[in-house]
Amino acid sequence: MNIRIVVHEAEEGGFWAEAPALPGCATQAETLDELMANMREAIVGWLGADVPDDAVDGGRVYDIAV
Repeated sequence: MNIRIVVHEAEEGGFWAEAPALPGCATQAETLDELMANMREAIVGWLGADVPDDAVDGGRVYDIAV
């Protein structure tokens, strides 16, 4: 699976990135290599977040493979 990210240069130096398809999934780092490693970790964490059944109003929670 590929997730598209947007990389920005930080005003104070370094970089920050976000994954627009994953709201709230963002990170920062001093180098691009470190940023990519941090972003992978952030995406894995975002995708692995547990959604409690009671967090969804009137809906059902299902797991699907992608």
